[in-house]
Amino acid sequence: MSAAGREHDAAGREHDAAGRGHDAAGREHDRAGHHHDHAGHDHAAGASRGRLATALALTSTVLVAEVVTGLLTGSLALLADAGHMLTDAAGLIIALTAAHLSTLPATDRSTWGMRRAEVIGAALQASMLAIVGVVVGVRAIGDLVGPGEIEADGMLVMGLVGLAANIASMLVLAGGRGENLNVRAAFLEVVGDALGSVGVIAAAVVVALTGWTRADALASLLIVALIVPRAATLLRAAGRVLMDFTPEDLDLSQVRRHILRVDHVEDVHDLHAWTVSSGMPVLTAHVVVRDECLADGHTAVILEALRTCAAEHFPVRITHATFQLEPASQRRREAVDCR
Repeated sequence: MSAAGREHDAAGREHDAAGRGHDAAGREHDRAGHHHDHAGHDHAAGASRGRLATALALTSTVLVAEVVTGLLTGSLALLADAGHMLTDAAGLIIALTAAHLSTLPATDRSTWGMRRAEVIGAALQASMLAIVGVVVGVRAIGDLVGPGEIEADGMLVMGLVGLAANIASMLVLAGGRGENLNVRAAFLEVVGDALGSVGVIAAAVVVALTGWTRADALASLLIVALIVPRAATLLRAAGRVLMDFTPEDLDLSQVRRHILRVDHVEDVHDLHAWTVSSGMPVLTAHVVVRDECLADGHTAVILEALRTCAAEHFPVRITHATFQLEPASQRRREAVDCR
């Protein structure tokens, strides 16, 4: 072998050793950061479960009362609100289950654990809301054409009870609605229920004062108008996460520009960003640096600059970022091979 070849092999071995050292350091960094994130996630999930359980107890109590009263009074608006509360109760059960699953630890077969469970739970809640909205809307249109007899007193009492319970649930869930998509979905459902209860109360007052029973059907359509847009919004947000879209508030072209401004970085490719679960955005990138940076041990400085950039320079704070450093000479060889 020529002297040049031996020097090349020696440089290659040094590069591999440096790379292994960098990988080990990176794994240590990731383990420390990952442990911290899990602790915070578990604490938030525990608080979420407590809020969801309290809201479920309140919702279930009012649900039973509304169904009984709706059947006795013949009020479609009350039954519509009960149907909405049924989806709330089912949604809260799904949310509780998802909150528990999302705390399960990662394994070799499930490397992120079950964190996506809360997103799937939110998507299921949104789908249930949409289905209830369609069913109630069809029934309400039928009642506008041929209204039946309605007992306004029972409607009014249960509307007031439902409103009080919904306000209590809103207060319970309000503190956690920013924690994840799951609690946000539950909170928005309860808000819709509260507005639905207002519709039931208004319809009861109109029926009691004027005898115009079509007010009940109009209140039902109002509830539908509140349900369907929220369902669409929730389903869209959950779909973005499940389809691994770039986080909504993150401009990937801006991320690319910031990476290219880091000293010694010549190019970036295979740049990807997505959301594993609420509050956990992830970013990966192949970063091309000058060859001498890999030989003189300058990679640690570059990696620290890249991690700081990802964590501090954008509206979405990305603390779980993986950067693969590549020598510029390798990138040039790949470009030639592709021609």
